[in-house]
Amino acid sequence: MNWRTVLGGLLLMAAILSGWSLLRHRDKPVAQLTDDGSKDYVLHDFQIIALDEQGKESTTLRAPLLERSRNDATMNVTTPLFLLPDQDGNHWELRSDKGWVSAKGDQLKLTGNVSGDSPKLPSVPPTTFRTDHLDVFPKENRAKTDALVTMTRPGMTQSGVGFELDSKNKTYHFLSQSKGRYTPQR
Repeated sequence: MNWRTVLGGLLLMAAILSGWSLLRHRDKPVAQLTDDGSKDYVLHDFQIIALDEQGKESTTLRAPLLERSRNDATMNVTTPLFLLPDQDGNHWELRSDKGWVSAKGDQLKLTGNVSGDSPKLPSVPPTTFRTDHLDVFPKENRAKTDALVTMTRPGMTQSGVGFELDSKNKTYHFLSQSKGRYTPQR
């Protein structure tokens, strides 16, 4: 027996098995990629600039993924970076693992490794805060959380449970268990 006969026999058997398999499964529906109707749209690697009633920037959002829910018009965002301008137009940077935006865009929920960093300007002392979750209300220029927050500035570290920030008035306060450490600058 030569090798061509063996190869031909194997190919014939493969063809018969393939045909039999196709006939056996012909009445079964084929799995298709379909829209389940839960999302209006999906954005990848994007930037959105939201404007206020006067046409000025109120919030900028950058992220690798955004999915808008068809049911309630809310948005889920993966590793968002929110840029929130202060009254002088300088941006606070807010980052987290996940984000959620309300249908009207008046509330942001940041969860997982939330970080906030002040504008990077020589006139502004570098200020950072870190927490587990944060609710942001951009139209009201405020943010709050009931979680542990740690804030640092040159020469000072503060922490507490519960935190409220008013970015328009540049004020903040801890709600409970507040601790501070001051290290004079030389």
